[in-house]
Amino acid sequence: MNAPETTYLTWPQIARLGLVQASLGSIVVLTTSLLNRVMVIELALPAILPGALVALHYFIQLIRPRMGFGSDQTRRASPWIRGGILVLASGGVLAATSTILLSNSVVLGIALATVAFLMIGIGVSSSGTALLVLLAKRVEPKKKAAAATCVWLMMIFGFAFTASVSGKFLTPFSFERLLMVSSTVSVIAVVVTFLAIWGMESPVAKPGQLTPNVDAAESDSPSKASFREAFAEVWKESRVRSFTWFVFVSMLAYSSQDLILEPFAAVAFGFTPAQTTTLSGLQNGGVLVGMLALAFITSKAKSQTLTTLSNWTIGGCLASALAMLGLVLSGPIANVVFFQVAVFLLGIFNGAFSIAAIGSMMQFASVGSARREGVRMGIWGASQAMAFGLGGIIGTGLSDIARIVLGDPASAYAFVFFLEGVLFVVAAYLSYQTRTQKQTSNMSSHLVGV
Repeated sequence: MNAPETTYLTWPQIARLGLVQASLGSIVVLTTSLLNRVMVIELALPAILPGALVALHYFIQLIRPRMGFGSDQTRRASPWIRGGILVLASGGVLAATSTILLSNSVVLGIALATVAFLMIGIGVSSSGTALLVLLAKRVEPKKKAAAATCVWLMMIFGFAFTASVSGKFLTPFSFERLLMVSSTVSVIAVVVTFLAIWGMESPVAKPGQLTPNVDAAESDSPSKASFREAFAEVWKESRVRSFTWFVFVSMLAYSSQDLILEPFAAVAFGFTPAQTTTLSGLQNGGVLVGMLALAFITSKAKSQTLTTLSNWTIGGCLASALAMLGLVLSGPIANVVFFQVAVFLLGIFNGAFSIAAIGSMMQFASVGSARREGVRMGIWGASQAMAFGLGGIIGTGLSDIARIVLGDPASAYAFVFFLEGVLFVVAAYLSYQTRTQKQTSNMSSHLVGV
């Protein structure tokens, strides 16, 4: 049965959930960027150590489907968000503590850091998956792209605000100050999350308050299926499989250029460190423009269907491929303005396709076998985490191999950009394939009474 209008989240409530994402981001940015620098510079440890720890926090997120299943079983996302932020905050404090230990005992410090980053990955998996499930269930369909933009911008704000403020409190630097700042950020993040999620869900949903895709009779009797059975049930859905591959391929293309764009600017155009930092700001500004533009367009539309968001996703991926081609051609053209325009456009198209993809994810989560939103979100979240974990490694690794083969650093980076463009084209095809399975998925939804 359809949900009454009042069951949908209002914009202030969506903004409150954005504060949860900002809290997650504030803890993560300290552990994945600041501690990275501290280990390499202040402690003079090999760069592979923080790199491996960051990769570990991504790969442990393969447990996201299990976290989503737990949210499905309890029919409430709030406990998983609260539990996740507590684990994440504890991991953040332990990660800061490990830097103190590393200065005295490398073995014990690495052991504690490993535990800390595992906790960070587990905490992000629990809170992040449950937050997306709550948004998928409670946001009005036409608002989903705009809601995704709101939540992700809040996460970016959490990154920027925490990095800026903590940087001031860390001057002059000391490991004790680092632990104090990390502990303070973690405590604030927990408090903000608990307040933001307060009263967002009723203890037990009544039949008249069910979300659009949950059958009243089924909701009264929780599923007895095990996680393995639930996962197998969801994985049988062709749309889930196609969208999982789309998320992996598109996010692999999205993340692979992160670590090689600035080196390319340096070797191809002689950019200084300050200029490459400005270039990164230009790209991120484009991402912001793309996100806001798509959110505005879709929120003003009279209706927003799965096909509409799919069209934006496909278009964004194809446009991103063209922007990658622009990066490839910028070397031979040797025009700085052309290169900067290509970078800015890449940011715009990346921002647009990512928000369209997240909006699609939020809608797809409720299409298929009943009460499996959490499992679906978990599968797609795990796919994204795996892509981000591999993206930096594959991007830099391929550029090193290409440099050996081609002998020219600029050509090597351009070759990797070309491959990433191909990945965006493949992602567009996978998104189209997902859209063509709409009729079959809708049919199965009606069969299970959704």
